[in-house]
Amino acid sequence: QALYSRAIAPFWDLQIGWRGDIRPQPTRNWLALGIKGLAPYFFDIDAALFVGDSGRTSARLQAEYEFLFTQRLILVPDIEINLFGKDDRAVGIGSGLSDLELGLRLRYEIRREFAPYVGINWIHLYGDTADFARDEGRDADDFRFVFGVRAWF
Repeated sequence: QALYSRAIAPFWDLQIGWRGDIRPQPTRNWLALGIKGLAPYFFDIDAALFVGDSGRTSARLQAEYEFLFTQRLILVPDIEINLFGKDDRAVGIGSGLSDLELGLRLRYEIRREFAPYVGINWIHLYGDTADFARDEGRDADDFRFVFGVRAWF
């Protein structure tokens, strides 16, 4: 994604830009419009609408919360929901609620700008998306172990 953000209220940004899905093939390009910010009780919220070619539409809602064990050790549970306006069999996406992802990440902030993390994600596919996956021999449920580095400047 490449997004332009503009503050519209304290703790809230309006975003517009481009999203490109390169996997699975064929690639899809989307116009993105969203809002991102800090909701009451310190929930990070990211909601976006996407419009693609051939009348494709999509929406994504993501929320996360940070539990500070110390000033450096932070546990972050998150949830992401994806919805699609119509079936896109070429990439295995069904209309309606497509998937739900629940994650849990533990990060250690060496510096505020640099923090390695480890975690686990559970993904569940719904509706036609789950049917398309089963037709390809994949499960509708998946666990993924993740690791990486969070960095910003």
